[in-house]
Amino acid sequence: MKYLDFISPQTQFYQLSKPFPLESGEVLINVQVAYRTWGKLNINRDNGVLICHALTGSADADDWWGDLFGSGKAFDPAQDFIVCSNILGSCYGTTGATSINPNTGKVYGASFPRITIRDMVHLQAALLEYLEVKFLQLVIGGSLGGMQVLEWALLYPEKVRAIAPMASPGKHSAWSIGLSEAQRQAIYTDPNWQGGNYTSDAPPNQGLAVARMMAMITYRYWESFSNRFGRQQDESNQFAMASYLHYQGQKLIERFDANTYITLTHAMDSHDVGWNRKDYQSVLQSINQPTLIISIDSDVLYPPVEQQELVDLIPHAQLGLLKSIHGHDAFLIDLEALNEMVVSFREELEFFV
Repeated sequence: MKYLDFISPQTQFYQLSKPFPLESGEVLINVQVAYRTWGKLNINRDNGVLICHALTGSADADDWWGDLFGSGKAFDPAQDFIVCSNILGSCYGTTGATSINPNTGKVYGASFPRITIRDMVHLQAALLEYLEVKFLQLVIGGSLGGMQVLEWALLYPEKVRAIAPMASPGKHSAWSIGLSEAQRQAIYTDPNWQGGNYTSDAPPNQGLAVARMMAMITYRYWESFSNRFGRQQDESNQFAMASYLHYQGQKLIERFDANTYITLTHAMDSHDVGWNRKDYQSVLQSINQPTLIISIDSDVLYPPVEQQELVDLIPHAQLGLLKSIHGHDAFLIDLEALNEMVVSFREELEFFV
């Protein structure tokens, strides 16, 4: 029996009592956060571990990173108080485009305001204050989660002992911005889009399915797809690769929201740790926490050159290279190797002063 088979927590909800200001200058009211916790907060309230999820993820880290939980693993609920919250703007319980706008009584939809990675982190900080977590031993996450990790080190340095961003850059590149825009344009072409307002009987946004198909190609790698599908065809003479992409697209529209996808990809495009601070290089050099930068050698979305830049600029950074044929998604697939890297890093922290 796996550890999580018998202690998996339920998602909980916290509603802020105060208005929540955004970097844009807009203010949200009645903001709700969906979150899960594992383990117990110690008497000093300093054994926190924060997990930050990726684009279409949610607070249930025990589902997608379950192999990293347990005794002797990266996250040990016997020692750590582990928190994972659904990010601001998402659609799994935290305020976002699918929420009711208290000012209008209607779903936000396309009117949900632009948000940034920093907005997400500020909301996580509000949650941790509510949970009475005074100090985080580690903040960790991949992809969009890794962007949040870097901002945690910069926005709340006094609360964070160490960070581990993985498969993530210090700023969104032209390559990534272009991919995001192409995916959003696919959503906009849906005949039921109508500016982001759907009728109740409208079918799921097929443009979102196409956006997911585009994204899946960047989440994996040539060798992974070649080994798995090759040039196989089904009985209708459709390539197995094409069938796979259609399947992934349909799966996403059954569980995710098109306006949410637009909100979060815009937030990712805004990611630049140097924005509205000092120059990019100086900002990264100001990060003083011990840092594990995990890079994936086959990642075509956020290639290793971007993580090497972080290692070169962050003073106490080390590189963990995850060798995989699976591309960007390796941080969700090659969990044994990932767990070993994080465990080793956390063991080293005991000797870091």
